[in-house]
Parts: sequence; structure tokens; C-alpha cells
Amino acid sequence: MNKIYDALAEVNKVIKGKDDVVVRVMSAILAGGHVLMEDIPGVGKTTLSTTFAKTLSMDYKRVQFTPDVLPSDILGFSMYNSNTREFEFKEGPIFCNFFLADEINRTSPKTQSALLEVMEEGSVTIDGVTRKVDDNFVVIATQNPSGSAGTNMLPESQLDRFLVCLTMGYPSHSDTVEILKNNGGFTKPDIKPVISLEELKAMKIESSNLFVHDSIFEYITELGETTRKHPLFSRGVSPRGIIALLRMSKAYAYIDGSEFVRAQDVQNVLADVFCHRIKISPKARTEGLDTKAVIGELLGAVTPPRQ
Repeated sequence: MNKIYDALAEVNKVIKGKDDVVVRVMSAILAGGHVLMEDIPGVGKTTLSTTFAKTLSMDYKRVQFTPDVLPSDILGFSMYNSNTREFEFKEGPIFCNFFLADEINRTSPKTQSALLEVMEEGSVTIDGVTRKVDDNFVVIATQNPSGSAGTNMLPESQLDRFLVCLTMGYPSHSDTVEILKNNGGFTKPDIKPVISLEELKAMKIESSNLFVHDSIFEYITELGETTRKHPLFSRGVSPRGIIALLRMSKAYAYIDGSEFVRAQDVQNVLADVFCHRIKISPKARTEGLDTKAVIGELLGAVTPPRQ
């Protein structure tokens, strides 16, 4: 566990005042999931991603998504070699273990959907040949808020592939002053690898094996099922979303040093896992409720198990 805390401290050298977001990103990585960072430009989404890649000793690739990026620019393509008279496959940047999809909602839906298979199954199929990516493969995608100029909304199938959706938010006054004192962020501390890929893989296994009591299984299931029948929701979470809540709860509890998953762990990550998967109903909008407020209503509607 000390290694995890050292890794978090290393990331916090660069990312000031966002300890909670850093813990949640680390939890998602331990859970073997992908992260969607939605926020306005300039709050440190990309910096957070690159810092994590260095800290976790990961092979890092970044693609800036623009309207003219094609699926082959990400996945790779086959090229004819006149010397061998055979087609040779040229790997795309997706063949790494840490892929940053920068401003993913600025590209076309066709290019966005190119990531569906690799995010869900850890493999890429091109010209009928399926190729596996690394076991530690993770996608961190950043996107500008919906409605920003030049953006395309991610389809629901794409959103469901992301374990969590997080928001950085503005730094506090004191953190902004600290950033300015550090040459406006241009002078970055030297980030060192803290956790090796082998250690990361072992931690992921330990996290997934964390004990879960039957009452917690019941609680997680009831939270998911309630989104499908509560009047404040027009679309509930899928079974994948309920599984994602369990995985994220385990990883969050593991980082907290717990030997089992508590109801509080589930509640702490519920909004991160559910917010991008549900749709609020016209009734909720009429009452002036946003997505996070509806998630709060959900927590109040389902009784947690006794500790």
C-alpha cells in the first residue's frame, strides 16, 4: 500500500489541490477501467493523464482528436510491401498500455467508435485479424463540455465503456497562487516511476479479490435497479454499469486500506460511475434537479446495509 501512496504523492507534485480526483483516477486504473475527463480546457486534464503514465511506468501514447482523424490513424493499417510482395501491418498508437484520447468529442462518430472493441475486450481487429493489447491497457479520454464549439456527443455505447466520468474543476484560490509561484506551471517537478507494470498488475489482482459481503452485493444491485424505475430517471444503468460500480468500489476501498468493501465506498464512487450512464427525466428537470442532485435522491431512496 505504501507504493500506492507514494504514487499518489508523486502525481500531487504536479496536480495541485485535486487529491480526491487523483485518488479516483488511481482507483479506476486499479479496477481495470477507463476514465473520461470532462471539463473546460485548461484545468489540467491532460497534465494529470501524462503524470499518471510516468508514475506508473506505462508506455504512453497520445492522439489529439480532430475532425480529420481516421480510425486507421488510431488502430493502424496494412500496407503492401513491394519487396516481400505481402501486406504488412503497421501498428497504430493504440498499441500501448496508456492511451490518451485528447478531446475525444471533437472527432467524428466513426473514429470515436474505433475504440469500442479495444476498450471492452482489450483487442483490435483489423482485416479480420485480432491483436491483443497489453493487460494493463487503459484509456484516459478528455472531452470539452457538451455544446462546446466543434464537438460531437459521444454515443451511449461509447460512454458506457468508460468506468467513470470525472471533472477536475477550477483550482482553489490558494492552489492557483501556488501554481503561479511555480512559474505558472511551466516549471514541472521531475516525475519518477513509482510502480512497475508487474506491481500494478499484482495490485489490480489484490483489489479485485477484496472481500464483498452479500449485503453489499444486494445494495449495489438495488441502486442500479432503482435507476430503472425511479421517476427522476428516464434511462437507468445497464448491467455493465452495475458491475462497474462494484469494481470501482473495490478499488476505492483497497486504496483506503480497507480489507472489505463498505457501503460508504459504494456511495463515494456512485456519482462517478453512474452520472454518464443515466438520463434524468423531464420531471427532474421540471424540479430543477441536475444529474448529481438526482444521484443524491437515489442514495436517499435506497437504504444502505448496516455496517
